[in-house]
Amino acid sequence: MAGIKYEIEEQIGVVSESSKGWTKELNLISWNEREAKYDLRDWAPEHEKMGKGITMSREELKKLRDILNDMDL
Repeated sequence: MAGIKYEIEEQIGVVSESSKGWTKELNLISWNEREAKYDLRDWAPEHEKMGKGITMSREELKKLRDILNDMDL
């Protein structure tokens, strides 16, 4: 992604892995030198490429956790 700087501050966990080696990961990432946010997206094996994803603040991640905990899975 041209023009976008990012730094993975913490790799939290891998949700899944594709047959081509891409992983869906939850990480704490600083985008364009801003405050880090939680980020869920697909990554190529060496983090050289990324897919589309979503970013969430700590409060949004807590709310998502609460929603998931309330689901009957």
